[in-house]
Amino acid sequence: MKDYPADHAFAQANAQWLSLIAGARRWFASPVGQLLLEDERRILEDELARYFGGYLVHYGPPADVPPGARQIQHSVRLGAPLAGVDIACEEHAWPLTESAADVVVLQHGLDFCLSPHGLLREAARSVRPGGHLLLVGLNPLSSWGLRHLFAQDGLREARCIAPSRVSDWLHLLGFALEKRRFGCYRPPLACTAWQARLAAMERWGDAWQAPGGGFYLLVARKLVVGLRPLRQPQRLPMGKLVSLPVAKVSRRESENQDNP
Repeated sequence: MKDYPADHAFAQANAQWLSLIAGARRWFASPVGQLLLEDERRILEDELARYFGGYLVHYGPPADVPPGARQIQHSVRLGAPLAGVDIACEEHAWPLTESAADVVVLQHGLDFCLSPHGLLREAARSVRPGGHLLLVGLNPLSSWGLRHLFAQDGLREARCIAPSRVSDWLHLLGFALEKRRFGCYRPPLACTAWQARLAAMERWGDAWQAPGGGFYLLVARKLVVGLRPLRQPQRLPMGKLVSLPVAKVSRRESENQDNP
């Protein structure tokens, strides 16, 4: 699939958004960005192996082929009109019907967007009741989040929204958080020699799931809306039952009636 020039992408495409996605793609293609994506792929493939259904939708700026799910029949990639995207669309206007997908993956979509709330609402709308939303984001409470503050490349534009904040948004949209995982505990160093020396940090981090990983993964399930119970008709208050008086008949009177 060929690249589309940014100035011819959409008739009304936001140039700021296109520039943001293009810069993020360049950063993820760097050695440091690839280090992060490798760990994300490992964890995402592990999670996606549990799901089955008709459609998996992926949205995110990385140019790499996104992780797939063997038990899901179709995978569709949405995003800016760049190489590897199946359906080009803007972040707030997905060409999907409501509840169309069994699983939606937002891989750094909230990190590189103009409206996090708008994008998250669009993703939530596309998940069927009982389906899942998997959200990957840069962890601000990590060495990667610290690097973003001083970066001079595409990482500088990342929002780095805290996982606790995103969890609150998901709750408001009718999702129940099922799992939270962290990954990529090694610092963002491009030197492969140093990365090899620090590989033990990954084993320790995976074992303890410490919250200091470079990225987080939130797994949330869309709640099924139950049927509203019918209201019971209001019962009108009834008067109290009053016992009727019973005439007392003496035994002698009863015998006289029997023997005239």
